[in-house]
Amino acid sequence: MSDTEMIEVEVAYALAHKQKIYTLLVEPGTTALEAAKRSSVTDDFDGVDLDNAKMGLFGQTLGTKGLKVASEHILMAGDRVEIYRPLVADPKEVRRRRAAKAASQE
Repeated sequence: MSDTEMIEVEVAYALAHKQKIYTLLVEPGTTALEAAKRSSVTDDFDGVDLDNAKMGLFGQTLGTKGLKVASEHILMAGDRVEIYRPLVADPKEVRRRRAAKAASQE
């Protein structure tokens, strides 16, 4: 396939101390998961499990709000696939604890 038939997309991953954006040329019809797997993110970052990682496009999580899951979402030219790290703590539980602590100090 020639470059004129390819589309350019990006794959992004970040840790607190290291971030990387991979620019790829892929065939039209490539899914978000396929693009992530074609990037070298698993070579550059230990422990990234692409098959189970949540992914999004420009801050919108795939598989929510009417968006297809990463393995089915077809990319368009210029799309940036974001690979999200698992949460360390449940935000709801953190808020609940903070509210309980504030209430006990009153």
